[in-house]
Amino acid sequence: MASRKKQEIELRFYEVPQGEMVLPLLGSGWIREYGNDINVLHFHNLCEIGYCIDGEGEMIFDDVVVPFEPGMLTIIPKNFPHTTKSKLHTKSYWEYLFFEPDDILNETYPDNKFFVEKIGKLVNENEQHFYAGENDEMVSIVRMIMEECRNRQNYSRECIKGLLLALVIAIARQDKGKNEQKEKALSSEEKTEDMTHHSGIYHIAGALDYITKQYMEEIRMETLAACCNLSETHFRRLFVEYMNMTPVEYINLVRIQQACELMKKTHYSMEELAVKVGYTTVSTFNRNFRKIIGTSPYQYKKNSNSFEGKLLNLKVSAKKGW
Repeated sequence: MASRKKQEIELRFYEVPQGEMVLPLLGSGWIREYGNDINVLHFHNLCEIGYCIDGEGEMIFDDVVVPFEPGMLTIIPKNFPHTTKSKLHTKSYWEYLFFEPDDILNETYPDNKFFVEKIGKLVNENEQHFYAGENDEMVSIVRMIMEECRNRQNYSRECIKGLLLALVIAIARQDKGKNEQKEKALSSEEKTEDMTHHSGIYHIAGALDYITKQYMEEIRMETLAACCNLSETHFRRLFVEYMNMTPVEYINLVRIQQACELMKKTHYSMEELAVKVGYTTVSTFNRNFRKIIGTSPYQYKKNSNSFEGKLLNLKVSAKKGW
């Protein structure tokens, strides 16, 4: 089988607001021509739920292309390459929810690690999409979460938490059914081909997830390799092949991205900031910051708008949302 051409893929980094369970992207600001002049796939550090209110076009899930239309619901796991393209010269209206399923499960079932891992694995395994009328129950849950986020009435957090838990379980239940049907339908040879057909990012997804959650700690290569069930040598080779950078470079990219966000939201000293994002010395923090952003942390803090575009010039771009 001919080898697939390696694609450039962007990382789009989102953060759930402190004290909240979900990041909602709602309203008329999301009426736009999606995919205009964008020729690369991207992936997120969080699970993405999308609901199409208006418009037509295509959704690209790794190498699978499906049409979208009003009423479509998409469920895209973290680290899953995808993109949205509106019909040429038209606008579409999507609304989104971003959240970390593991956080919902861990907060609800703190003493049941096995259950959390089992459900989390199902939720993060595959993309799912449904057209209008195909899964009204799940669409109803998603719309209720969106409306609760939009209106913010009494006990909103508790309501959203309950709805998110129901959504996570519904996703896992649906995905489990699909996987069982697929297992029955595929021969062993077809299963092997199906696994190798996906983007190579899946081979290192465990490491990407670990870095997202543990960037502020010391990260060892053997730990990342173990997350992917690979030898350290094989892991390093695959990581460079699929991400166009070494694991250490990617760790630094995520850390500096987080530092940029903290600078906007807090008043930490540079010494405190360095520790918060995983550096033991300010000099190491300053050196990596300058290498990635092109200026010192002090200059960035004074005029961040002048330097944010630097993050977008990398093969894997860590940037805030769209």
